[in-house]
Amino acid sequence: MSTRAYQDPLDLVWLATAARLNMRVERSAEVFASWDGVGTLTLSTPEHLDPDDCLAQMILHEICHALVQGPENLTRPDWGLDNFDDRDLVREHACHRLQAALLQPHGLRAMLTPTTVHRPYYESLPADPLADADDPAVAPAREGFARAFEVPWAEPLVAALTATAVIAAVVEPFAAPPSIWALTD
Repeated sequence: MSTRAYQDPLDLVWLATAARLNMRVERSAEVFASWDGVGTLTLSTPEHLDPDDCLAQMILHEICHALVQGPENLTRPDWGLDNFDDRDLVREHACHRLQAALLQPHGLRAMLTPTTVHRPYYESLPADPLADADDPAVAPAREGFARAFEVPWAEPLVAALTATAVIAAVVEPFAAPPSIWALTD
């Protein structure tokens, strides 16, 4: 019986990052993504994800929600968001803008694209997703971006993005579409 097991390198990077940010990641077929407000981030199991979803993207996306929602919402379930109607659509869009802004400098914006019905919004963002625009999502995205470079977020997040870019640079020459590894820029 083996005492070793293969783990996806990005899973290792992002699970460790979540742990450094006091987020324990669990998997369940009962949810797509859910934060309990007390330390557990529950993400869907692989068989219930879209083919282009990966654990790294999902953890990063939830970190972006936490950054956009701010410290006052860290202890609220699902960061204080409700995704059953459009009440929090501006905040969801801010999360997408922040995710794009964090990924862009590392060449990972296309690779770790959020999925779901909001994908067209993400893909239509300008080269500078935090640039002045009429979109009300810009202001909360900028606030989240500023928080991303503060304690406790900065060190784990920068390390994870840098490690992801290094892994992607090594894998990309061997990848072909439809693999997300072929989407680094």
